[in-house]
Amino acid sequence: MKPHNVLVLPGWQNSGPDHWQSRWEASHGYHRVDQHDWMRPKRGDWIARLEEVLLGCDEPAVLVAHSLGCLHVAAWASHSRNTARVKAALLVAPGDAEREDMRPQLPTWSTIALQRLPFPSVLVGSRNDPYCSFERAQAFASAWGSRFVDLGNVGHINADAGLGDWPAGHALLTELLHF
Repeated sequence: MKPHNVLVLPGWQNSGPDHWQSRWEASHGYHRVDQHDWMRPKRGDWIARLEEVLLGCDEPAVLVAHSLGCLHVAAWASHSRNTARVKAALLVAPGDAEREDMRPQLPTWSTIALQRLPFPSVLVGSRNDPYCSFERAQAFASAWGSRFVDLGNVGHINADAGLGDWPAGHALLTELLHF
């Protein structure tokens, strides 16, 4: 797989330079799917942007999603006629946009798509993620047909978790690249 066909899908507010997604981009040449508005994400805009990028890929892509990016993958897959353009997805620390405290900030992201994904996926969850309960992350994995990986107590699995380059996560991605 060519590195430019590994698509990084950050969540709400993007991923900063110390986030494992940004570090993987810098180390491996992966491609970030930039969004028009990271602060006020609109589901339809994000879906359209992912569709546009996927249509430009020269082979099926592997998606690397974090937080709202996981919901983005599910929403895109539930609407797109081009799901064969995705080989697999690594979904990390899904956010729960249906929580009462999140709905006003992410109004276009409810209802969360819960259809089985039409490609292999791994969902990595944390037991103490402040944006999604462990049980809810497991429910997402089940609904999406994803293999679930319990990472323990590492918060939102972002730069604050101190994972650095997160080699264990990259090993999961490497498995998906070889499907």
